[in-house]
Amino acid sequence: MMTAHKYELADETRDGLHRIRALVDIPRWGVKAGELGGWIASVDNLSQSDNAWVSGNALVSGNARVSGNARVFGDAWVFGDALVSGNARVSGNAWVSDNARVSGNALVSGNARVSGNARVSGNADWLTVGPVGSEGRAVTVARCAQGVAISAGCWTGTARDLRERVAHPKRTWPKAKKHDRRRWARQYRAIAELADLMSATVTR
Repeated sequence: MMTAHKYELADETRDGLHRIRALVDIPRWGVKAGELGGWIASVDNLSQSDNAWVSGNALVSGNARVSGNARVFGDAWVFGDALVSGNARVSGNAWVSDNARVSGNALVSGNARVSGNARVSGNADWLTVGPVGSEGRAVTVARCAQGVAISAGCWTGTARDLRERVAHPKRTWPKAKKHDRRRWARQYRAIAELADLMSATVTR
């Protein structure tokens, strides 16, 4: 589809990442030759042979890979060993990390955090709830090989893990007021229940 190289690393760097510059037009994403794109750690992060593109302030680092017709844009960050492929799009402030795989026609956006071993291939495979808890964070529920994984900030686990984590609100939030502790625990238990419902529909 493309010439040997569809982009190059521009001279502009940021925290060890390089801005990319298109060498050819990529009509699928409205990219013109010479246009600057997003940021990658190395040419291993973004395929040279298809329509995949990184634009805006988006970052791709670590061993992460973007390929196929995928696009990462906005302020999104793909890192770790994550893979974004197919017709997938990752945008907004979304993060895709660890061994997560986003493929098919999936759109991961907003404040979503897809991590662990999550496998998102369609828009029904994940959801984000927030603001939740003491820090008002967004919590993402996403399908994975084992069922469903929940990501809240840097924490990732199952519905059972989440219930155990908030089983003793006074221990979890020792400095918070009693009514706040109860409210936050109810929020997280509701998310665990939602994760169970998603898990029940996973095709095995």
